[in-house]
Amino acid sequence: MTVAEDSAAALRSWTPLREADRTLWQEYVDFADDPAHAHRETSTAQHLTASALLFDAALEHVLLCFHGKGRFWVQLGGHLEQSDASLADAALREAREESGLDALTPLLGTPVDLDRHALSSRFGTCRVHWDVGYAFRAEPDAMPVASDESESVAWWPVDDLPEGSVEGLARRVGRAVEILRAG
Repeated sequence: MTVAEDSAAALRSWTPLREADRTLWQEYVDFADDPAHAHRETSTAQHLTASALLFDAALEHVLLCFHGKGRFWVQLGGHLEQSDASLADAALREAREESGLDALTPLLGTPVDLDRHALSSRFGTCRVHWDVGYAFRAEPDAMPVASDESESVAWWPVDDLPEGSVEGLARRVGRAVEILRAG
């Protein structure tokens, strides 16, 4: 199975927790059914991306990075690569690359967040990311390290995110915590 096929299957098999999220979810299912949307190499303007919402064991803190290009605090994540077997694998790879942490545990096998957002011209030919977020837990003594793409990584209380966070981040983190606590 290709990452494009896995992406479509993963999205079709997931049911949003909130009724209000069903329309966006259906748009994602329809978008992911076109295999060209999996990689920026085949669909440069709009494509799927994978994010990692990285929490502590109590779901009280989330690890964020200060994105160098975007100039905002945001969850870990990025583009799918040809070597990724699935959206979840891409999210885990991105989390490891951007946090410097290897010991990460998936919290659910399904997404916890969908967020389609437009990008500024600072992101080159990318215009819209169809982001699919997965949740992971880091070990309590984990010491994150910033990657080349970010200026800083830091733990933040889930209910007190930093000034300069990307628009909608508090809603996304809150929804993920709600899904994890319900799951």
